[in-house]
Amino acid sequence: MGLLPSLKMLLLLIYFFWLPRAVRTQLPGPSTTSARPLDALLQDYAFQAFVRPRTGAVYNGVVPSNLSDITVSAMRLRSGSLWTRGVRMYKEFFIPMGVLGHPYVERLVLVYQNLGNLSALYYPLPGYMYLAPVLGLLAYDASNLSAKNLPELDIRASRQPILINFSNMQSLPKGSVAKCVWFDLHGLVNFSNVASGNVCSTFQQGHFSIVVKSRAPSPAPVSPAPPGRAPKAGLLPSGRKKNNPKVWIIVGSVLAGLALLVLLGLLGLWGEKFKHRKKMQQMENAAEFKHRKKMQQMENAAEVGEALHMTTVGSTKAPAAMVTRTQPTIETEYVP
Repeated sequence: MGLLPSLKMLLLLIYFFWLPRAVRTQLPGPSTTSARPLDALLQDYAFQAFVRPRTGAVYNGVVPSNLSDITVSAMRLRSGSLWTRGVRMYKEFFIPMGVLGHPYVERLVLVYQNLGNLSALYYPLPGYMYLAPVLGLLAYDASNLSAKNLPELDIRASRQPILINFSNMQSLPKGSVAKCVWFDLHGLVNFSNVASGNVCSTFQQGHFSIVVKSRAPSPAPVSPAPPGRAPKAGLLPSGRKKNNPKVWIIVGSVLAGLALLVLLGLLGLWGEKFKHRKKMQQMENAAEFKHRKKMQQMENAAEVGEALHMTTVGSTKAPAAMVTRTQPTIETEYVP
């Protein structure tokens, strides 16, 4: 294992398991994890209200007793009619012309939600107080009115915004400024100014309400320190140092990560040296084997010597010399 991949892997582990966990505990925000299952449930109750559906008529759904504070309704429309005419008034919503759903369907259903007293339960908003119940407007495909868990269509206003008139709104506290709040289908929160008293506007579907910042309780009075003795910085009135567990968690995580980083770096260096040493040993063994093989071949060639040529004499093979060195001379043919 090389050093560079090891460092990358350790940094990824630190990012995903230590630092983000410590930081995320300090980031407050609304949690809508229970709101999405509620949307699917209310879509089912709204579609059950279509006994004899007529285009443009409002049908009120029936919810179980544990959701008795919630009101749900449904209206089936043609996409072409929604684009050319809009809906003059659907509960608290005024839908202008030029609204189109994506992906395009021939007929769609607009589901209306009023969460009533359960608004803060499904859409908690720390630091704010609701002056009106959370109202929802979601669009679904109307091709199958008995379907469940349908995905929402993405409807948008292209010319004028959709207006929401919060008729059931509490009085504004003195010195407070009302704000329109919009929760999109991904749980993101967007604030905007109130149009005229109790009217908010939007170009997309989602959940809407009017809120004000909640007033923080007055801090408890602090008794003054005795004259001539100022408390030391970082100490509580009793003289003990402040202890912030989140800071210690972050510091400990960073130190543990650095220790693992050093350890992993040393392991990487040791692995590189081991691989280099093993490669050199293999090269030395190969060179020694080659030398021994060559010496063996030379010894075999020395022992065998020059090979003799074979000839056939009758049915037997015997060695024969290629050239005779001295020709024989007959005594009778010798002439002095």
